[in-house]
Amino acid sequence: MISKNLAIAAAILFLSGAGAGQVLAQPAAQPAGQSAAPTTDQNAAAPGGATTAPTPDAGTPGGAPPAVAPAAAAPPPPPPSSAGSGVTTAKENPYGLRQLWEGQNGHADWVARGVMILLALMSIGTWYIFFMKYWEQQRVLGQSRQVEKRFWASNNLNEGIDKLAKNSVFRTVAESGVRASSGGSGMMNMNDWIAMSLNRQLEEINARLQGGIAFLASVGSTAPFVGLFGTVWGILNALIAIGVAGQASIDKVAGPVGEALIMTAIGLAVAVPAVLLYNYLVRRNKVINEKLRSFASDLQTYLVTKGR
Repeated sequence: MISKNLAIAAAILFLSGAGAGQVLAQPAAQPAGQSAAPTTDQNAAAPGGATTAPTPDAGTPGGAPPAVAPAAAAPPPPPPSSAGSGVTTAKENPYGLRQLWEGQNGHADWVARGVMILLALMSIGTWYIFFMKYWEQQRVLGQSRQVEKRFWASNNLNEGIDKLAKNSVFRTVAESGVRASSGGSGMMNMNDWIAMSLNRQLEEINARLQGGIAFLASVGSTAPFVGLFGTVWGILNALIAIGVAGQASIDKVAGPVGEALIMTAIGLAVAVPAVLLYNYLVRRNKVINEKLRSFASDLQTYLVTKGR
């Protein structure tokens, strides 16, 4: 009876150990990244000193618990390629002023350099003369306003001359008329002598005002031809290089020829301002000459009538 009870108890213990082994083996089937707890009960002790063999896991061969590998880090995304982004790299222009100065294939062309230097000197001279003559004309126009306010408002001729600035061209004309009226000449009457003296003084002032303006006219008429000479010279060198290379492709023709045409553009850029500035200064000189002649005519009338 006792042995029968022991056999039943042993069977119950065996079944309960098998069920516990299955429960402990369930965490091994969880997703990667979660570690399964190892089975602690390897052997179940049977009553009476009998031991039972561990129950192997159905999911792993040989009954060994599965090793869970750590989750691998995701690789970084590849950098975006420039081909797919639509970004284009700007190419350096092989033709321009710097390349024209250095010459074709890095060889210096002193004729082209000489043309560029000459055009640069023409441009510098044009703007220098313009500003100098403009300031001089502004000074004379300011002196003409002083004549109306000071000279003709004076009590006598000497007082009016003293009120004018020492560098005033109107004072120079007035002093010339006074000297002519005081000296006189026996070969002609006083009126003609004063008129001749005043006209001579006006011509000297006009010559001084016109000085340098002729340079602007020369630049305006010759600069385009100087630039055209540089263009012809550049095209000649380009055609010689094309003939030596034996290739007449578009890059061999359009580039050097277009580079040579820069000379013509530079010549026009120098000539057009010179012509415009020349006309502007000439118009202002005409205004100044009219003011000087009006002043000389009034002065002549005053000297002649006072002398009588």
